[in-house]
Amino acid sequence: MDLDSVQQAIHYRFKQVKLLEMAMTHSSYANEQDGQAENNERLEFLGDAVLELCVAEELYRRFPLAREGDMTRMRAGLVSKPTLSDMAHEFNLDEGLLLGKGEASQGGRLRKTLLGDVLEAVIGAIFQDGGYEAAKTWVAFAFANRWPEGAEGEKAKDPKSKLQELTQKWFKDRPVYLLDSTTGPEHAKVFHVKVLLPSGAAYTATGASMKRAEQKAASLALHALFLSGNE
Repeated sequence: MDLDSVQQAIHYRFKQVKLLEMAMTHSSYANEQDGQAENNERLEFLGDAVLELCVAEELYRRFPLAREGDMTRMRAGLVSKPTLSDMAHEFNLDEGLLLGKGEASQGGRLRKTLLGDVLEAVIGAIFQDGGYEAAKTWVAFAFANRWPEGAEGEKAKDPKSKLQELTQKWFKDRPVYLLDSTTGPEHAKVFHVKVLLPSGAAYTATGASMKRAEQKAASLALHALFLSGNE
């Protein structure tokens, strides 16, 4: 997978593509390049901190009545390596990852810790490329279908529900979801879904299921509406 494909997969276009290249470079690959390549360890360190803050801020916003302990537990689940590795796989980062021959032959692309590290490195790269607001927007999108439903009796609306409420409020109509296509083998299908807003705007996302793809498309639409100042 080339860097352009990675950018399409993660729905973020870098101004400094070199940052993405670094984020996708494992130390095992860099070590084979005679010092001619930088690995992603520093970006991983940065991304880990940025992710913690982005998730903490979003949980604080979503659950105004939640106690510190509740938010701490929710954050721990969201930023755990198993969760991050699953997300890295959903964004096809395992395919674009640059690994050394030895690491690749030993199943490095399937290693959860390694994949989680790559996702953190990508977040660090986005932060370096576009600042905190860019990182926060991307994290909110990437975690769209993973935010907890509630804490202490609270319940947060999922992106599809919130988008429907907003479009009915602003446009007096509902969004429409369309399946554009599916790709990949039967056991690992990727669904390409488009959401059409009453305004005529359209947003496309992919996911391992129709539900996930629809939630991601709805999240993209919500962020576009927020950035346009409609809310």
